Amino acid sequence: MKILVALSGGVDSSTSLALLHERAQKGDIQKLEAAYIKTWMHEENPIGECSWREDIADAEAVCSKLGVPFRIINLIGEYEKHVVKMLVEGYARGITPNPDIACNRFIKFGAFLDIATSEGFTHLATGHYARISPSEDNSYFKLLEGADPNKDQSYFLAQLNQSQLARALFPVGELLKPQVREVAKRFALPNADKKDSQGICFLGKVKINDFLARYLPDAPGAIINLAGKEVGQHKGLHHYTIGQRHGMGIPSNTDGEHYVVISKNFATNTLHVGFDHPTTPGLYGGVFRLHHLYAINPDFFLQAWASTSKTTSGLTARPRYRDPKIPCKLELHAEKGEGTLTFSTPQRALASGQVVAFYNDAELIGSGIYL
Repeated sequence: MKILVALSGGVDSSTSLALLHERAQKGDIQKLEAAYIKTWMHEENPIGECSWREDIADAEAVCSKLGVPFRIINLIGEYEKHVVKMLVEGYARGITPNPDIACNRFIKFGAFLDIATSEGFTHLATGHYARISPSEDNSYFKLLEGADPNKDQSYFLAQLNQSQLARALFPVGELLKPQVREVAKRFALPNADKKDSQGICFLGKVKINDFLARYLPDAPGAIINLAGKEVGQHKGLHHYTIGQRHGMGIPSNTDGEHYVVISKNFATNTLHVGFDHPTTPGLYGGVFRLHHLYAINPDFFLQAWASTSKTTSGLTARPRYRDPKIPCKLELHAEKGEGTLTFSTPQRALASGQVVAFYNDAELIGSGIYL
């Protein structure tokens, strides 16, 4: 095996590198190198305080400690095209895209994997808390939840394909987070006690509104309550998402009640709010239209298409990251890649553009996007 490791400077990817280095010393791996991916935040005037300089220094220090070749790969252009542009265009249209899922699909296991493959590497390793296993008949690769239920990141890999999974390695996927820290200390890694990162810089240290302000101008309009009364002014619909409770600057004038966003009307440039109740129209829902249905397990849709109702059975769905898995059924439409998802219990504030991941026990078998 010849492995290129995506090294972020955090403890998870660093521990992944250390475990692979240990295997390399035993002769299991013929070539091992690490690289840090430069993305959009590496610019002259970054938004907020991103720790990329510290992250690069930590990644370089880890490689120096282990004696592994290290370099920096510039993917700023690809990131701008596939992640930043997607975010800006999505918010401008009133949807809520997921940048982490796009980054894994198009950057880490897209452009970065292409570079690795062109240089003769057989595999790409990351610090994701997820697992890969061949199917029982070796016909495809299963994507499984990480062993640590509190750190599982399989959701963020929900749009990878079989070609990408065939080359992916997740060395910490079988470990719990405390075990990862212990391994990092065993190897005396310089970042063993480093705090967990928050993913992409603007999600962790840059407010989304500060990010969008660079790309989208404000367009103020009316805030309307359920009675049709104007209760305030919004700064621009792209600043708000369904279920948002703070940042509107309007009092409810009702003791113990708080306004939340329930819808956005781009035709009238109005933001609609209501009280945070399960019965508030538009806030909770049990049935959702999906598009861009995607199967990681090639057999995902076969059972549904074989049935008279074109409906799956025995599935659970993670409505979004960190949400618990909910029993559900998925009815496939005649239109390719579209369907109707019904949850067993109503879900709060699921916004258009977000991703839902489908599971069969611990296996992530496919995904879709809320319409």
